[in-house]
Amino acid sequence: MRFKKLVINKVPKLRIFFIFAQDLQLNMSRIFVKGTLRDYWEIHPETEQYLKTWYDTAINANWKTPSDVKQNYANASILKDSRIVFNIKGNSHRLIAKFNFEKQWIFIRFIGTHSEYDKIDVNTI
Repeated sequence: MRFKKLVINKVPKLRIFFIFAQDLQLNMSRIFVKGTLRDYWEIHPETEQYLKTWYDTAINANWKTPSDVKQNYANASILKDSRIVFNIKGNSHRLIAKFNFEKQWIFIRFIGTHSEYDKIDVNTI
């Protein structure tokens, strides 16, 4: 696999970036964000296992629609513009991902505590 790290945007307290990886043997692309998740769980260690589980599920999933995501995460909230909100650690933390289902890409747009989540506009972040 080849990896390239791109910094998309820097906002105080909100870092939005992703790592693009392409598996040439399977001819499929996927967005990895483990570094972003790792940075978060280093600050909030109680979320580590939950985020590792989310990552493993997302990276191995073949989600084609938001409904497919809901089959794995019944409590996920479907938003406009292919964004989905995931409850992390019993809803004390939130993760917002933007999906490109056709290309099987996942972009982490936000990860934070529930109180930080309450301060953002989920449809524009």
